[in-house]
Amino acid sequence: MLRKTGLACTNSTDAFFQMNTPAHLLIGAAVFGRPATSRILLAAFAGAMLPDLSLYVMAGVSLIILDIPPQIVFGELYFSRAWQTVFAIDNSVFVWGGLLAFALWRRSTWAIALCGAALLHLALDFPLHHDDGRAHFWPATSWIFESPLSYWDRNHGAGWLAPVEAGLACVGTWVLWRRGLPVWALVLCAVLLFAELWIVRQWLFFFIDS
Repeated sequence: MLRKTGLACTNSTDAFFQMNTPAHLLIGAAVFGRPATSRILLAAFAGAMLPDLSLYVMAGVSLIILDIPPQIVFGELYFSRAWQTVFAIDNSVFVWGGLLAFALWRRSTWAIALCGAALLHLALDFPLHHDDGRAHFWPATSWIFESPLSYWDRNHGAGWLAPVEAGLACVGTWVLWRRGLPVWALVLCAVLLFAELWIVRQWLFFFIDS
């Protein structure tokens, strides 16, 4: 995601390279994808994806279908009231915490995996967004934490944070591999790890703040 103050981005592909969803999926599945059945794994992967899904949908439609320039999508639309309202709902600790409590009450293993992975996503996001964060405590407050750290902005620590996050994704992949995953999950993990390493390469070598 781009900072409102502006990181030059030449096309929609470049813009999506700043979204670190693959690491969330691998870490979330490693923590909550137990036992390693297809049902639980799919729930953990889905839960880790859901807090970012609205951004992919809205940005994808804007960039690809409506042909809106990335600078407008990530520099203006991203910070608009409408988009931030959507992000506040699907990134709310209270929303996902309530769903997790319900899943625990129902003793639903797949729902626990889904909601737990989503909450872990939020916990990893909270300290790693400098000026592009979300209102994680909606509806109690619309306050957004402006962290001194950023997972992608090298002016705020991404030079060392990105390799650390990539390392955690590698550890998550190793943990998942040791569980004897179904073939589809092994292939997905390999694709996600490749995507994560490629994204980190983009951050460290191509995305430079002007």
